[in-house]
Amino acid sequence: MKAPVVALTAAALFGAASAAEAHFQLVYTPEVMLENPAEIPFKLVFGHPMENGHVMDMGMPEAFTVTFKGKTTDLKDTLKEITWKGAHNDAKAYETTYKVRRNGDYVFALTPAPYYEGSEDIFIQQIAKAYVNKGAMPTSWNEPLGLATEIVPLTKPYQTYAGGTFTGQLLADGKPVAGAECEIEYINPVIDMDGNAFAREASGPVPASAIVAITDPNGMFTFGIPRPGVWGFACLGSGPDKEHEGKELSQDAVLWINAGTLE
Repeated sequence: MKAPVVALTAAALFGAASAAEAHFQLVYTPEVMLENPAEIPFKLVFGHPMENGHVMDMGMPEAFTVTFKGKTTDLKDTLKEITWKGAHNDAKAYETTYKVRRNGDYVFALTPAPYYEGSEDIFIQQIAKAYVNKGAMPTSWNEPLGLATEIVPLTKPYQTYAGGTFTGQLLADGKPVAGAECEIEYINPVIDMDGNAFAREASGPVPASAIVAITDPNGMFTFGIPRPGVWGFACLGSGPDKEHEGKELSQDAVLWINAGTLE
């Protein structure tokens, strides 16, 4: 008998107190379901998107790819360094564009350079995935990419709904990771794509502490989506690499999904 999936709802978790800040690596594009061919923009930003906290400097990523129908294309050479304006400070980030032509699922994967977090004396590397679909034709959204660590969606990541649930499976080296802590956030401030900036004011509530789910023995977790928006999941320390430059490394798996409404 399989162990039950750990489930978490957030309907009662939002309060007025400030949240404990959680680092999140963004791989963001505004439109994730396309009807027609388009050249879409991406912003790669490392920050605290739910409480609209400070943003952190990114080094040149180790890898940035897109996978379409089993073929992976290297996009690292397309990245351009930018200055991202947070609510409280500016930081180095990256941007690019990608031409979507054919129908199906496009899976974008970012392996950033490890970031040194001085307050904890550790390095953080958040390997992040985001999805775009064209033509409402699903192809490979629930297939792993073979990353060092990743969250494989078991709910279509670009077509989830507030009031429903999202389920993911956490993998490291292709195997399920049990007992991992997965922090959950949504992008709170409005993103100014042209100005490379977060709005100065958060547009939604902030929970009193971090929203967390723990993976079950099969690496599974389920989250009840309380509001529409772009939601992120960061499973901490799930990767196989535990050290960088002689210091502890938290190699995390990050996944972004887009939740809408059914009316």
